[in-house]
Amino acid sequence: MMIMKYKNFILSFVLIFGSKLILAQHAHFTTSGSIEFDKSVNVYGLMQKQINKDNEVFTVPALEAYKKNNPQFKVLKSVLSFSDNKTLYTPVPTDNPPNSFFGGGPMVNQGNTVYTDLSTSSEISQKEVFEETFLLKDSTRKIKWKITDETRAIAGYTCRRANAIVLDSIYVVAFYTTEIPVSGGPESFCGLPGMILGVALPHENITWFATKVTDMTLAPNKMMPPKKGKPVDEKAFRARLQAAFKDWGSWSQGFFKGFLL
Repeated sequence: MMIMKYKNFILSFVLIFGSKLILAQHAHFTTSGSIEFDKSVNVYGLMQKQINKDNEVFTVPALEAYKKNNPQFKVLKSVLSFSDNKTLYTPVPTDNPPNSFFGGGPMVNQGNTVYTDLSTSSEISQKEVFEETFLLKDSTRKIKWKITDETRAIAGYTCRRANAIVLDSIYVVAFYTTEIPVSGGPESFCGLPGMILGVALPHENITWFATKVTDMTLAPNKMMPPKKGKPVDEKAFRARLQAAFKDWGSWSQGFFKGFLL
């Protein structure tokens, strides 16, 4: 009897282990395709943060007037194409006029086209800064991620949470999936063991979340880096921003961080 039970146990183990091995062998990992993202901006929250005792005379009425005629959240769309360990993040043009309170502010708009070669850890970003266009060529952003056990589903994929600080002070929450084994993400967020499908900047009132993933082979001309703009590296770009905003006072902080993101 004991021998029979032992044989049954062995048989069950073989069947279970074998079935899992077969499933693993046939598991599909997406390595080429496109991801549609929604950038959601809490405009009320951003405007509230700009109010202080020195400007409240005109900013408080401006906020109240904006609330009467506009929704709290502004949604902007973009597409991240990926293939051969390269990614291309491209904003989708919109007819929505810019927020008059922020003008051409980067937090409430999308002015970056970002090409990343993950194999060489290099990045080319086309950045629209008011009336100027810059072509920033540099290495990919080095982000010290802390991976957690928290998970959530995004666009049909199981994603794990990771946290980090970028630009010295911006707290980032990201969600990545190993089912897309490409270490990229929207904008310049990258460096996790899988594709980033969700990014939240809780203190900046902004999120990027994937709404659709399309698994497909991309033609080579779909992954071309941007070429328009004044060539700069990150150090030179920072210097140009600092010079442009030197007389803006505290008002410049949101613009400075937004253009660097």
